[in-house]
Amino acid sequence: MRIAVLGGSFNPLHIGHLALAEDVCLSLGYDRILFVPVFCPPHKEMNDAAGTADRLEMVSRACEGDNRFEAESCEIDRGGVSYTYDTVCFLQKKYSGRLDGKIGLILGQDLAAEFNKWYRSDRLASETNIILARRTGYPVGTSPSYINHPSGGYTGGSVPDSVLLEFPYSHMVLENPVLPISSTEIRARIAMKKSWRYLVPDPVYRYIIQRKLYGYGK
Repeated sequence: MRIAVLGGSFNPLHIGHLALAEDVCLSLGYDRILFVPVFCPPHKEMNDAAGTADRLEMVSRACEGDNRFEAESCEIDRGGVSYTYDTVCFLQKKYSGRLDGKIGLILGQDLAAEFNKWYRSDRLASETNIILARRTGYPVGTSPSYINHPSGGYTGGSVPDSVLLEFPYSHMVLENPVLPISSTEIRARIAMKKSWRYLVPDPVYRYIIQRKLYGYGK
């Protein structure tokens, strides 16, 4: 079985995440995509975040009905700072004897620019097949209160497509469609009572309303 990992805050998970996961399956031949909600990211401060249980539940509900997608709770279960290297080691053991090749690691171009600052980045790069995906982002210097701000030695911000070509580690580039959508924008639209209904999968939409997340109904 060929497995790839897509990690993130998923705050909330949106249709862009699912479209990216499906593209990895169809374009690169992966059998299963594991969506891994972060517990405590080492590289950013999570503003206006739903609780870990809510974020995991939204991911789980979004994955229902597609046997290629699965919610993986290991980082939430583990607690503490969530390091991708630890997650990959955990998954290698969990799927021992069932993996066909290395685990795929899906990264957006905004993360690729500072991958060298990640915990055990060299080992992580050698233990996985890195898949670089194009995505949109907010320009460097913009800082609305609802954006998750970088922390520590990370600068964050958007980066040009050239980063995908200059990435020094062994990788493959995914020619995925770039959807102009982000969790940050969705949270802002909910809070401002603007349209957001069709930016998230229906189970996520219904869960946000049910739980009154991100200021819904206030």
